[in-house]
Order: sequence, then structure tokens, then C-alpha cells
Amino acid sequence: MLRTSFTRVSLIALTATLAAAPHAAFAQDSDAAAEDDSGSGNQIIVTTQKIEQRALDVPITISALAGERIRELGVTDLDELSYYTPGLLIQEQSANNPGVVIRGITSDSGSAQEGPRVTLYYNGVDISRSRGSYQAIYDLERVEVVKGPQATLFGTASAVGAISLVSARPREGFSGEVRGSYGNFDQTMVGGHINIGSDVIAARIAGEWRKRDGYVRNLSPNQTKDLYAQDQFGLRASIRYTPTDSFTLDLIGTYDQQRNGGTPFISATFPASSASPGGPANAFVDANLGGLPSAAATLGDDQLGLNREVYDLNLTAEYQFSDEWTFTTVNGYREFDSLEVFDADGSAAPFLEFTEFAKGWQVSHEGRFSYAGEKLRASAGWNMFIEDGFQNVPFATEEGVFLSCLGGLFANPRRLCVAPDGSVPALGATNIPYSAILFQNEGRNEAYSVFADVTWLPTDALELTAGVRFLDELRRSSFSNNIPNSRLTGAPLIPGGVNTGGLVFTVEEEFQAVLPRFNALYRISDDVNVYATISKGRRSPVVQLNARRDGANVVANRTDVDAEIVWNYEGGIKLAAGPVSASLGVYYQVYDNFQVSIPDPARPGTTITVSAGSASNLGVEGELAVDLADWLNVFGNFGFIDGGVDNDPANGNLAGSRFRLQPEWQASGGFTVDYDFGGARFFATPTVTHRSTIFFQVPNSNLLSQGPVTLVNARAGVSFADERYEIAGFIRNAFNEDFLLDAGNTGNGFGVPTFIPGEPRFYGVEVTAKF
Repeated sequence: MLRTSFTRVSLIALTATLAAAPHAAFAQDSDAAAEDDSGSGNQIIVTTQKIEQRALDVPITISALAGERIRELGVTDLDELSYYTPGLLIQEQSANNPGVVIRGITSDSGSAQEGPRVTLYYNGVDISRSRGSYQAIYDLERVEVVKGPQATLFGTASAVGAISLVSARPREGFSGEVRGSYGNFDQTMVGGHINIGSDVIAARIAGEWRKRDGYVRNLSPNQTKDLYAQDQFGLRASIRYTPTDSFTLDLIGTYDQQRNGGTPFISATFPASSASPGGPANAFVDANLGGLPSAAATLGDDQLGLNREVYDLNLTAEYQFSDEWTFTTVNGYREFDSLEVFDADGSAAPFLEFTEFAKGWQVSHEGRFSYAGEKLRASAGWNMFIEDGFQNVPFATEEGVFLSCLGGLFANPRRLCVAPDGSVPALGATNIPYSAILFQNEGRNEAYSVFADVTWLPTDALELTAGVRFLDELRRSSFSNNIPNSRLTGAPLIPGGVNTGGLVFTVEEEFQAVLPRFNALYRISDDVNVYATISKGRRSPVVQLNARRDGANVVANRTDVDAEIVWNYEGGIKLAAGPVSASLGVYYQVYDNFQVSIPDPARPGTTITVSAGSASNLGVEGELAVDLADWLNVFGNFGFIDGGVDNDPANGNLAGSRFRLQPEWQASGGFTVDYDFGGARFFATPTVTHRSTIFFQVPNSNLLSQGPVTLVNARAGVSFADERYEIAGFIRNAFNEDFLLDAGNTGNGFGVPTFIPGEPRFYGVEVTAKF
């Protein structure tokens, strides 16, 4: 049931052309981009439909940023990128736990038993598994965001859309770049690339190291880093082999590493000190986290933070064996290993000390034949994707502290847990350490599919497209727990905890699906196109497995959740006329068996996936860019979403809830100056971004929400000596606005919600030398 009438949305659509949208730097093929960067907006060539087309001619809502545009905006991470893309929100709680939201639908579960909704592609390969998906965005050719289900183009995980990261390819000749920057919080960056090659074989090496002090002070004497400190390194090596005009082979290897500080969970219940009471209105204070270094053997480290490594190998080959036929194969292997230690209670008390250990690998292969004729275009092929993932959650506490903080041992437990000055009166009363391994799960997912797309041009003005993917999927889930009873009480310490006693339960199930799409595009003129699309998306069923007691026995507890199905109906208009580039789209999505993750009432601190029933989503997205002069461009975007779980009694206590991390309004705007004077060039790109209220969980809670946020960012500088040298200043969150990145979190399952503060003002200077 929609909460907004079509009349209201129609009025929004009619007035949307007055709104500003980000300069639509839609993506080019690397060679085309190297030869001609004069195009702008919808005139730029894209390959979203696996053929080269003007963005104007693609009957799909797409937003993209070229690598140079990303630099102009001062964007250094994926979450910042989402400020400039309508319908996209990326929440980076840590590099190990990014939440990717397209049109209000999020994909951020770390469980190996669940599939993603949003496909994140890196050089054509699906890397959507949450704990292995984060990718540093240095030396990129482009980032494309494709809205709506795209099963025939981007695979079965793209139930609501796809994000494609494309790294810069090696080119003929010798060139390179060295960059360095320094800013507040001891921000330090060193990066660059070197490219060498001929017209037959070329190589490129690129890398980046970023380091920053944490922006939340940690009062704990046991910790050496402040919270949200950053220390990450990325390295990429690429080889391009083109022995003939008809054959191209790309081999790309990537290494990504994080050694970041801990996540600043600020407690709403316990103070860090007498000057830092915490809570949602005061989450921007010192913290006191890391209360049990003696449990390092259980937690894997005595320091809060993330240790993560990712290895990625990609082999792509394209062979044009006739004027009309091309064969492309994309192959990838990715492996990740992460250990993140966090203090879930947000206090000095050794109450909820956790680690998440996740590792896994993915292998994929795709083959695609493409045909491009005058009146007919088509592609068909096959895909294989196999992943094996593992996750467990080591837990440590002190039994007396745990029981007092949970509320089950002393008369005034919360005051004894953490006193007003931040001390822990209960510490040492029992001195009984406790450790457990919670929710050890493993998932093996195999997907095999064939797909086809056909586009028919009955007239020069009309294009009709139909596509379908047939999918066969195997999902296998394993589960075990190691949860000993309390030594103090003899009963289970964790309410609802079930110890499997070393038993590992395993189940598997096979599924099939058919996923179609239909598109139409009509050329009103060479400058204006209208389009419409109908597509079906699917989030895989969840073979959810844990344990329960059956009398004296512990048995497997299997609770499957059916596949989530979405039908997407969309229409829009695109314009590219002289200095003006614009687009406007309206979409309506209907969900059946909408999957949500909620705190497990039977097992505090864990989540389960359930069906919320039916849901719907109505939205409008617009973009506008205008070249007011050859040195001045103004741009902006907006996105409006009215969506959530349908307000139907059949949907229980989730009825009427807005989707998690879904702002009703999202917008950004700004201008770019690029002015030559006296042999030098002055450039500047100031921007304003806005996001309305978001809720951090369903069912919605005002406590666990963030009100409207408006941020001002800018990057400006000069280049000289034929643009070989550049000096630029940057600032993000210029007015130091306080806002929450997340709320609730693991502590909420134990009745002690925590809050994560967003980034404060960052500023600094960057120097670049090109050769």
C-alpha cells in the first residue's frame, strides 16, 4: 500500500526539471576516453548494455562518474561517492561492513548464508559478498551505478541495481603520476601510477597508501589507537595485450589491505567519563572502549580494529571474429580474510567484547557472444559463480560484570556496571573470565545460468529490447556454536544461547528462477529520448540454519526464507542538447516476501532474516548539468523515495516501516570552474549535499534514526607547467556538522544501543606531479 498518491509524484516529476543534478560524467571506454574527453553528460559513450552507446540511447537509468570527475569532487572513498549519485547511499561502518543502498534497499549482511541484493562489480566480476566487497577507489577509469534489476546484464545479485568499478587500463606510451597529501588528524596519502607499453603490450602499476589518526578519542589505557584511525594500502598491476585490432586481453591483479582502528560505538546507556555521558544527542564525545585485553587469545587481538586482506585476479578477453560478432569472456578469483575486534557495549566495562572473523573465496566465469547489426542487436552467454564463505563471532566477558550490566545480579545493576565517572564498580567482584564462539556459520553458494538479450529496431526512432536469464542455484549452510554455561550460575550465560557441543549442522537446497527484462526507447529527436522498462529482480532464498533444544538434545533449527521478488516499472526522459544535459526518471517497485534482518529475540546480539511480507517503492530521480561558459559548469541531482513495508496488518509489527537507511529526499549541487590564465589553470568544485531523515533499523525507532544532514565540501587549486604539476586544497564537512553514521548495532540486542558518529571536518592539501 503506497503512502503517497500518484498525483503527488506527478507534480514532483513535472517540477523536477527545475532541480539540479550532478554533472553526468557518464563513462567511456578507456581508449575512447584517452582520445576524446570533450564530451559531456548523455553524449558520452557507455557500455552498460555490453555495446558502445551514447548514454542518451540507453533505456536504463544510469549514473556514472569518470575517474577525473571523482578527483574534481574530492571523493576518496565509496561512501563519499554516494553523496553525488541520486538513489544511492553507501554506509561504511567499517571497510569490513559496508552497507550499499540503491533506491532505499540495502545489502549489508555479513552472514555467509545470505545473498546480496546489490551487485558490486570490479572489472566485470561480481564481488558482492559484504565482507570482501570493499575496494579502494584509486586510479579508476569510472564508476557506474545502474538502477533497477539487471539480471541479464549484471547477474542475479543485482535485484535492485549494480555498481561497477572499472580500473584504469594500460595504454600505449610512457606516463606516470605521483600524488601526496596531508591534512588534519595527521591525514597522509601517497599514491600514483606508472604506465609503459606499445600498441601490442602495455603494463600499468598503481597504488595508494592512506593513513589517518582516529577522530574519536579513546580514553582506554589499553588501546594504542584512537577510534576510526585509518591505515590502508592498495596495489594493482595490469597488463593489456593487443596483438591484433580484433583481440584484446586484460590481466589485472589487486591487493587491498586495512589495518584500521576500532569502530567508535558510543553507548546510550553507559558513560565513558563524567564529561562524556554518551547517547544519541551526545555521541560526539570521547569513548572508553577495549575493556578486556586479557581475552586476546579468544578475540584474536588485544587491540580494537580491523585487520583485513583481499586478493583479486581478473582475466578478460575480447575477440571480434567478424564485423558483427564479438566473443567476450570475463574470469575472476577473489579471496578475503578479515578480523575485526569491537567493543559492542560502548563502555569501559568488559561486558560485550566481540570479534567478527570472516573469510572466503569466490570464482566466476562468464562467456558472452554479441551481435551488432543495423536492425538487430543481440547477446547471449553463460555464467558460473561459486563462493565459499565462513563467519564466526568470538565473544568474551567477565561473568560478574556481564550479569550486572545485563541486569541479573545486583540490586542496582546498571550503576554497578558503569558508574557516572566511567569506572566499573563490579570489576573484580567475581573475576571469572568467560569466552564463547557465537554463530559460526559457513555458506557455499553455486549459481549456473544462461542468458540472452535481443534488441530490435523496427524504425530509426524505436528500439525494443527483451532479455531473460535462466538460473540454477545451490545453497549450502552450516552452523555450530561453542557456548559454555556460566561458572557462576551453572546456567547458560547468554540468554537463548545453545551449545552444539562440537556438532556442525549442514543443510542444502537447490533453486531455479527465470528473470526477464523488457525495454523500449523512442527517439523524439537526436537530442531527446524517452524510455520505459519492466524488469524482475530476485534476492536468493535464505537457507538459514542455527540450533535449538529438543528436550535434552540439541538439534538443527532450519528456518528458510523464500526468495524475495521485485517487479520494477520505470520510465524517463533523457536530454543532451548543446550545453545542457539532463535526465528524469520515475519508478515503481513491488516486492513480494521482502527480506529484512532483525534482532533475534531468542538470541541477544544476533540477527535473523525474516519475511516482512509485501513492500513497495515509488520514486523520482533527476539530473541536470549546464555549461554556462567553456570554463563554468553548474550541476546537481535529486532523488525522492516513498517506500517501505506496506501498511498491511498481515505484515505484523513491521507494517508501515520505511526501509533501513532510506532517505525520503537526497540531493546535491554545485559548480565547477576550470579557467586558464597566463599558462596556468585554476580549478574549483564546491558542492552541497543533503539527505533527509533515515532510520537505522526496522521496525523504525525515532531513537535509532538520524535527522536531515546537509554537508558542504570543496576542492580547489591550480595546475601549471602544461598541467604537469598541481596543488589543490580540499575540505569535507566544512561546517563540522554532527551526524550519526549508524545506531543500535550489536549492543541493541542486549538492551544497550550504541551510536557511531559520522566524520567531522577534514581538510588538507594535495600535490600532484605528472610525467
